[in-house]
Amino acid sequence: MSRSQDNALILNAENLKQHYHVKQGIFKPDAVVKAVDGVSFTLEKGKTLAVVGESGCGKSTLGRMLTMIETPTQGQLAHLGQDLLTLSKDEQASLRQKIQIIFQNPYGSLNPRKKIGSILEEPLVINTKLSKGQRKEKALAMMAKVGLKEEHYERYPHMFSGGQRQRIAIARGLMLDPNVIVADEPVSALDVSVQAQVLNLMMDLQQEFGLSYVFISHDLSVVEHIADDVIVMYLGKVVEQGSRQQLFDNPKHPYTLALLSSTPQLSPDKRRQRIKLEGELPSPLNPPSGCAFHGRCSYANDRCRSETPVLNKAEEGHFIACHAVEENRLEPLAVGVA
Repeated sequence: MSRSQDNALILNAENLKQHYHVKQGIFKPDAVVKAVDGVSFTLEKGKTLAVVGESGCGKSTLGRMLTMIETPTQGQLAHLGQDLLTLSKDEQASLRQKIQIIFQNPYGSLNPRKKIGSILEEPLVINTKLSKGQRKEKALAMMAKVGLKEEHYERYPHMFSGGQRQRIAIARGLMLDPNVIVADEPVSALDVSVQAQVLNLMMDLQQEFGLSYVFISHDLSVVEHIADDVIVMYLGKVVEQGSRQQLFDNPKHPYTLALLSSTPQLSPDKRRQRIKLEGELPSPLNPPSGCAFHGRCSYANDRCRSETPVLNKAEEGHFIACHAVEENRLEPLAVGVA
């Protein structure tokens, strides 16, 4: 069945992996860190895919692979039907202009020695043949789109607040007219009052330009408001995947349930029974056997400790990798707990 232009498939990832070889010493063999170990998804035009999980789960590594900052160890990554991993370097460079990234820290992602105008025009200098006047015109137009004034063009990054710097970073990401933006924790370094302003700006820009977002975050309260689909990652693997409604209204995996239970809710009807995760995220250098989550899961049994679960379909578009869910061993958690 063909998709309409308004519902065009922008990105398609199949079994993406990123494995690093780490030296452990002279007399020890190299260890393999499976930072991302088999992630698949599709992203449509104008939609937002959120990737959530604790620090160290592989979210940011996935983001760097999608922008080809890092080349995946294995898998397929197609942009508008073209597999980025099979193209020549020149062809890759041309397509990569259409997939841009916004980094987490607006204080570290902008060159402090360059004025804002120069920072915004740099992608145009490298990738286009626009004249100096045309580059300035485009930079000023993009500044206006993100709520910056013309006089800001000649100022340095240290003269701006955190929220303004992230607006500059967003403007820089849009200078090459991309259709995919990978946003790596774009509001986590900002005050809560500023977060809402930046998120509203991103949603306005998405609507205006038809942008598709891969939104990387650990904050589920943010994800609930902006995502169309959600991937939950744990130690490099996807443990649950589905639409926003499925993940928030009918979560299945014990890890997803724990994340949601720790998310503050103003409405008493939405508050969940608190699940406290014991222990830390396991080391990717020495991952546990079986299900990586079994050491922190109250539903774990011998099968969980020995056999790695695979993603299975719970319902249309909703996938879970959990033996306890498969065996119907989970007890429904109370909602509306104060």
